[in-house]
Amino acid sequence: MTKIRTEWDLNVFFQDLNDPAIEQNLRETEQKNYEFINKWKDRTDYLKDPKVLAEALKEYEVLGAVYGETGNAGYFLGLAQALDQANPNIKAKGEKIEEISDKITNDIKFFEERVSKIPLDDQAKFLSDPALRDFKHLLETMFASARYLLSESEEKILNIMGSTSYSRWVEMLSEFLSTEHADVKGKTRNIAELMDLLSDRDGKTRDEAAEKFNTILEKHVNTAEHELDAVLKFKKEIDKLRGFERPDSARHLADDMDSGTVDSLVESVKASFDISKRYYELKAKLMGVPKLKYHERNVQLGETDKKYSFEESFELVTKTLDGMDPTLQETVTQMLESGNVDVFPKEGKSDGAFCTHGLKSQPIFILLNLTGRLDDVVTFAHESGHAIHFELARRAQNSLNMDTSLATAEVASTFVEDFVLEKVFGEVEDEERLWLLMEKLNGLVSTIQRQIACYSFEMDLHKSFREIGYLPKEKIGELFSKNMADYMGDFVELSEGSQNWWVYWDHIRRYFYVYSYARGILISMSLQEMVREDAGNIEKIKGFLSAGSSQSPADIFKGLGIDIADKEFWAKGLDKQRALLDEAWKLAEKLGKL
Repeated sequence: MTKIRTEWDLNVFFQDLNDPAIEQNLRETEQKNYEFINKWKDRTDYLKDPKVLAEALKEYEVLGAVYGETGNAGYFLGLAQALDQANPNIKAKGEKIEEISDKITNDIKFFEERVSKIPLDDQAKFLSDPALRDFKHLLETMFASARYLLSESEEKILNIMGSTSYSRWVEMLSEFLSTEHADVKGKTRNIAELMDLLSDRDGKTRDEAAEKFNTILEKHVNTAEHELDAVLKFKKEIDKLRGFERPDSARHLADDMDSGTVDSLVESVKASFDISKRYYELKAKLMGVPKLKYHERNVQLGETDKKYSFEESFELVTKTLDGMDPTLQETVTQMLESGNVDVFPKEGKSDGAFCTHGLKSQPIFILLNLTGRLDDVVTFAHESGHAIHFELARRAQNSLNMDTSLATAEVASTFVEDFVLEKVFGEVEDEERLWLLMEKLNGLVSTIQRQIACYSFEMDLHKSFREIGYLPKEKIGELFSKNMADYMGDFVELSEGSQNWWVYWDHIRRYFYVYSYARGILISMSLQEMVREDAGNIEKIKGFLSAGSSQSPADIFKGLGIDIADKEFWAKGLDKQRALLDEAWKLAEKLGKL
């Protein structure tokens, strides 16, 4: 390896925000889009002849691979904003790009909408034609969405409204929170650093950080009330116009998932809330308190204060990947050598972590906010899993089939993170194993039971809004607290201020995608067992990671011997989580910790 780079290098696109090449790229992107639009907008032959549709789709695929609606300019500006959310220059340029994007999106929408509405009697002819083999599942998803599409003019209006009635609200609140600071232990902390201190080993530090964090949320709760109600109203009206019967139906359609399969997952996990309740009971006992304070749920237990440098985190992740398959390790290493990973917190930078990919022709980027905790190692592993998934799908599929749906994306990320945690476990003594087990269980509970509790909270929000109208902050807080209590039980205190923690929870603004975390890790457990039983099965896993959206998630997993519609499948994964908890209880008793 040449050198670990810890900041994004965006010069691969442009020199800086004032580079004239940005404007040139936007003009070229517009030109290429309108060449396609002008060629096909007045034609109907591609709606009748599979061979002509194949020609059109191949051109559409090339357009999507190189230009999209915003080209390199839009991707560059989006990444730059993640590093400097309050920069007015980025916002101004982003506004211009959004206008161009909205216009192109509106003008090119006719193509997919008209293809979607190919008459039912003709669809089989298109799906069976060899010329359209590479686009078969794409066409299947288009045909499935047709019943929810409005007229072309109505779709254009909704697309324009999206930025003002949804995006602007969410971006506003996110920016407000990203620029907040508070003094803890004599040092000024940004919001990401403040949230990290909520899990500090020192109780006084945790309590001080929680007090400051709650003050920030209280400062913004009135704004968040209006923001969330606007988001709920927008979703209600869109669903009504499109004819979706459930608030979460649009998400399931977008994920290419059957609602019954999602329901079986949600019901199975809710029936397992005894696991999370027993986990928090054990954690409270190990901490020697009758109840955990709400902000103490993620406190790392144990006698050591081990910190992981980024170099150590990198070594853990890449050695784990190399042990499974060198090509997996090479993907992550190349990203670090190329400046595609931004590692440490800084003022104005987006908090949390994500992995993002743009067009087939554009590199993948990972954003982290590492502070040295074991959680950070796991986060790096998680985002590396996403990056590997994106990269393998990009190599194997055309631009119209390379998307990784939420149904499969979280499987890849949790698959990698669990193998990294397993490596950390290594050969440790009983006491350290107990603390590592508790940390692993904390991740499982947060990913499985907590995210399904969040999903239920979302459902309650949307149903309540549709029944009674505008929801005041008190009602939102009440629904939030109820659903958190449902999965946490009696050993976590819903302390004053915790009712406002929905304010910063970005997940609920993105509509029902959180179930994918629970689904992903439970499926991932099954894939991990496949590799443990036979290391050669990593080739099957790579095949899954390379599939993109060329098949439905159900069919992709069926090819691996997994039936995600079967409740028994989810129960098996939950039983593995329960077995880990039983082991932790027994270790705690053996070591005299209880």
